[in-house]
Order: sequence, then C-alpha cells, then structure tokens
Amino acid sequence: MAKKLVILSCLLFAGMPLNVFAEARQTVPFLDSELTQPVALVMLAVIVLLLCVIAVLGKVLFYAVDTYKRRNSPIVKGLAILLTGTLLGSGPLFAQDTAVGEPVASGSGLIGGLSPGSFYLLFGIIVLEVVIILVMVGMFRFLAGLERVKHPSPLKTKKKFAWFEKLNNTKSVDAQSESEISLGHDYDGIGELDNPTPPWWQWGFVLSVVFGIAYMYVYHIGKTAPLQLEELAIANKKAEAAIKAHLAVAGNMVDETTVEMLADASDLAAGQNVFVSACAACHAADGGGLVGPNLTDDYWLHGGSIKDVFKTIKYGVPEKGMKSWKDDYSPRQIAQISSYIMTLRGKVPAAPKEAQGDLYQPESGQPEVVADSAGVSEVALAE
Repeated sequence: MAKKLVILSCLLFAGMPLNVFAEARQTVPFLDSELTQPVALVMLAVIVLLLCVIAVLGKVLFYAVDTYKRRNSPIVKGLAILLTGTLLGSGPLFAQDTAVGEPVASGSGLIGGLSPGSFYLLFGIIVLEVVIILVMVGMFRFLAGLERVKHPSPLKTKKKFAWFEKLNNTKSVDAQSESEISLGHDYDGIGELDNPTPPWWQWGFVLSVVFGIAYMYVYHIGKTAPLQLEELAIANKKAEAAIKAHLAVAGNMVDETTVEMLADASDLAAGQNVFVSACAACHAADGGGLVGPNLTDDYWLHGGSIKDVFKTIKYGVPEKGMKSWKDDYSPRQIAQISSYIMTLRGKVPAAPKEAQGDLYQPESGQPEVVADSAGVSEVALAE
C-alpha cells in the first residue's frame, strides 16, 4: 500500500509543472516572451535541478518504505500519507501563484525583466520544491533512525577502555593474578607488585638514548654545531657589534648632562680637525689662546669639566663674542671637540696667553686628561 501511495504522489507532482505553465500562459499572455529573460532562465534551471533532486529522493524513500511495508507499521503508513498529501497540496499553491500575474505595461513594475506575477510564480515553485526536499530528507532520516534502533551497532556493545589504560597498555587483574606478580612486600596493607614499566616510559627512554647519540655526534664528533662556550663567544661578538651600531646611531643623543670623555683616537682626530678649522682663530692652533682664553692651563672662565666645555661650545658666550655652535655641528661632533680640548691641558703652547678665570680641579674619581713631558696626553682618574 505504501509503495503505491509513493508512486502515485510522484506521478502527480511530476505532471504538475506542465499544468502550471499552461494555466500561466492563459493568465499572463506575455509569459512566453518573458521566459527568454536571463532571470527566468536561471529560475527555470533551478526548478529543473530541484526536480531532479526530488526524483532521486523519491526513489530512495521508495526503497526505504518498501523495507518496512511487511511490518505494516502505522508510522510508515502515516509517512506515506504525509508525503502524498504534501505533493497533492502543491496544486492549490500553484493555482494561487498563477492568479497573481496580471498584464503590466512594458518597462513598468518589472522584476528582472519579468512581470510580478511571473516572477512570484517561478519563485513560489522553487520554494515549494525546497520544502518538499526538506520533508523528504526528514522522512529518510526518521526511517534510518528506526533501522539503527532495530539493528544496534556492534561497536556500542564493545567494552570501552579509559584513555589512560590505552596509554599504559595495562589491564585490571584479579586477586589471583596479583598474587602471581606480588613481590611479597607489604607496607600497611599496600602490596608491591612486579608490574612492567609503562610503554610511554619505555619509549621515552629509547628516544632519550637516540637523542643522546645524535647530540654526541653533532656537538662532539662532527662538531657541526657550537658548544656552550662557543655560543657564548658568538653571542658576545654579536652584542659588541650591536653596541657599536647603537652608539653610532645614539651618538647624537648626547647633551651637556650625559656627555663623557671620548678616548678613541678616531674621535680625538675628528675633534682636532674641527678645532683647527673653527676654533684656532680665537684660541690658536695649539690652544695657547689669542682673542679667546688659553686652553692648556688649569684656569677656566666657564668650568673645566667635559660637561662644562661641551655646554660652552654648544650654547656659546654671546656677551664675550663666542657664538653658539649647536647649529653648525652635531652633538657627537661637539663631544669630539670637547674631548680634544680636554687633551690640550698640560701642553706647552708656542705663545701661551696669561691665565684667565678660576682654577679648576677635577673631582675625585673624575677622568682627568694630563700631558707628559713629551706633550702626549693621556686620561687618568683624579685622586
């Protein structure tokens, strides 16, 4: 009985689109020309595709219902009647859709080149087909669920093991088996058994041995990778290079509060070149002093520390005719000039100018630049 109902419903539904389009042509005379529009062609293609899906699902449901027809189950009969009713009920819906279409003036109120009646007719068919597919899929899933209940999966009857037992590959033993592997040691009712080492521990030990052999070959035999002390030396070299690069970039960040004495020969030579070209006109090439004061003695007008000299060069002394050099030279260049001037202390110039200013004595622990009898300057700490 169920088999006949399904066949009848499929036949009725398969013949329905032809009647629908026949009625649509009478209701909407210009439907033939509208079917050539791209939107109409796409919607018709979707309708045909959904019809193919319904045909396939109908065949699947036919075999599913045939499986249960011998049981004469009321549920199966109800499903067959529901499927038939759904397909037969689509007729009035199509009739309502066809009644929507009314002649509309060309170019007025069209939807994608279709009149509203034609558009909603095709759209209604698509929606109806989707609903039928969903209903058929629900029926099939219901019947499949009955089959699973009738024939439960053998995997569900299989004994389950905890993941920890699988990891250790162990099994529970009874009292007799425990007595066989007992070592005879009993502490407060807790017995010691001769259990094997867990597999995860054994594999961990094997992997550690393999890693140790590979490590010995790479670091000590093949020497393809540096040892710890070698890595430290490499890291120190990289750090030194990074420090030099940072100092080269951060050299212009120095000011009168952070400047330090530069003892590098290249810095002192750069400072000497600037001094000869820019400062010698007032202080003489050897620092003995001309218009400006003598820079080789221990008397200073504005302080004799490296910070004081840097500040004097940077901001100048406008009231005494010394300009500010901060716009002419970078902070690092001023630090180089200041460091070179500090090396002139103690030297004997050709024509020294008389002392001016106050006696400067470096503070204890501060760097002090002095010259030996040969005129060679060196940096020392003031006592």
